[in-house]
Amino acid sequence: QVRIEESGGGMVQAGGALKLSCVASGTIFSINTMSWYRHAPGKQRELVANVPSDGSPNYIDAVKGRFTISRDNAKKTVSLQMNDLKPEDSGVYYCHILARAWAHLQEYDYWGQGTQVTVSP
Repeated sequence: QVRIEESGGGMVQAGGALKLSCVASGTIFSINTMSWYRHAPGKQRELVANVPSDGSPNYIDAVKGRFTISRDNAKKTVSLQMNDLKPEDSGVYYCHILARAWAHLQEYDYWGQGTQVTVSP
C-alpha cells in the first residue's frame, strides 16, 4: 500500500513564502512523475508543477519564477518552495505521484489528503 503525506501548509501574507513537503511510503517499486496540484474555491483542481523521474521540472505560467519543485528519489520526497506568494495562490495543495508498487504492476495515481495554503492581501 502506498501512502502520501503532505506538510507545510499555513497562512501567510502576500509576498511571503511557504515550503510544502511530501513523502511517499509503503510498497513502492518506482516513482515516475511527482507533482503538486492545487484546488481553489470555485475553481477546478489544477496542476501547479511537476517533475518527471528523468526530466526537468514543469510549471504553470502563474507560478514560474516564484515556485520551485524538487524531488529526492532516494527519500521518495517532493517539495514545493513557494516565494512571493499572492492571494490567488490560496487553496488546498495536493501531492500526487505516478508510481508502480511492484515491478509487474502498472503505474497508478496516488494522492495525498491535501494541505491548506492561505495567502492574505
